[in-house]
Amino acid sequence: MTKQNVSWPRLNRDLVAILRGITTSDVESVVGALVEAGFEAIEIPLNSPDPFASIEKARRIAPANCMIGAGTVLTPEDVDRLYDCGGNLVVTPNTDPAVITRAVSRDMVTMPGAFTATEALAAIKAGAAALKFFPANVLGPKGIGAIRAILPPDIPLGAVGGVAEGDFADYMRSGVRCFGLGSSLYKPGDKADVITERAGRVVRAYDEAIAGN
Repeated sequence: MTKQNVSWPRLNRDLVAILRGITTSDVESVVGALVEAGFEAIEIPLNSPDPFASIEKARRIAPANCMIGAGTVLTPEDVDRLYDCGGNLVVTPNTDPAVITRAVSRDMVTMPGAFTATEALAAIKAGAAALKFFPANVLGPKGIGAIRAILPPDIPLGAVGGVAEGDFADYMRSGVRCFGLGSSLYKPGDKADVITERAGRVVRAYDEAIAGN
C-alpha cells in the first residue's frame, strides 16, 4: 500500500467552497467574502474560465492557512500546473491513482471522488488524504454509511453533489464531516454580498450540526 504522507489538515470547519465558473475578475471579492465568513478551503474547477489564473490570484489573496486548489482535476499534468501556480488542494470527480500519486509526490492535499467501495479503497491505497463521495445525493447518507463500514476509521469522508446546509446533520450521522458546496453557495456572477449571506448561513448550519452530533 502506498504510504499516505499528506493528511487532510485540521480546519475549523471542513467546508470546501466550489467556485465553478468563476472569472478571474470576481476572484478577489468572492474569495474574500468566503474567507471572512470562515471558509478555509476554496476549489476552482478546471472547467471554469482561465482557472489557473484564478487559482493563482486566489492563492495570493487568501491567508496562508487556507487551502486553495482545483476541482475536476483529471490528469497528472493538471496537478503539475496547479502546483506551479501555488495550489495545494487537488479534488477529482473520479478515482485515478496516477493523479493521486502525482499530487502526493508534490505534498498536495488530495480529495478524490469515489462512488463505490472499490473506488474508495483504491483512492486510499494511492494515498488520498480524504474521500469525496460524488454524487452524494445519489448515494445518500445511508449509502455512504454502508461503504464507511469497510473503510479505515481515520480517513475523512466528504459529501459533494446536491448537498446543501440543510443536509449536514443527516450526513454527519453517517460519518461525513466534510462538505463541498457548489451551486447552493456560488453561481457565476454572484456578488460579494450574496456570497456573504449564503456563506454565513452555511457556517451557522455546520456549527449547529456539529454541536448536535
